[in-house]
Amino acid sequence: MAELHSGYAHMLKNDPVTRYIPMIMLTARGEEDDRVRGLDSGADDYITKPFSGRELIARIKAVWRRSAPEANDETVQIHGLCLDPPSYRVTANGENIELSPTEFRLLHFFMTHPERVYSRNQLLDRVWGDNTHVEDRTVDVYIRRLRKNLGTRGHDSFLQTVRGAGYRFSS
Repeated sequence: MAELHSGYAHMLKNDPVTRYIPMIMLTARGEEDDRVRGLDSGADDYITKPFSGRELIARIKAVWRRSAPEANDETVQIHGLCLDPPSYRVTANGENIELSPTEFRLLHFFMTHPERVYSRNQLLDRVWGDNTHVEDRTVDVYIRRLRKNLGTRGHDSFLQTVRGAGYRFSS
């Protein structure tokens, strides 16, 4: 059974669409070999039964923090759009695009989590953080600003509105 889970985890981590989605394995298999195989296959955490709800929530929050886009310093490039976290620069076809810090974080999040729809509340949690008190419509304002800035270089169509659901980054 652990091999099945490990194979599935490996497949998800190798797929460009799902590679950045944090993964926690919840299982009854607690042998060291099972845990090592699960973590080696790409799981971000491995929890064995029995576990408490409080522990699960704490582990989810820890994995969420570790997978935050700010923790990833790798340059991201998609169809001429390049985001470089260490230098805090965004270029489109070699030309600089000036972004506010929040626009930069939002674009970084989208570029590292492409092809998935996120609601306003999910974006507030992931980009603004859960300790801020911001209205959910603030996301709309920043999406509009980001589209305007990307539009000057022809990349505004990457930010798509999914009616009734939220927003997605798709090239």
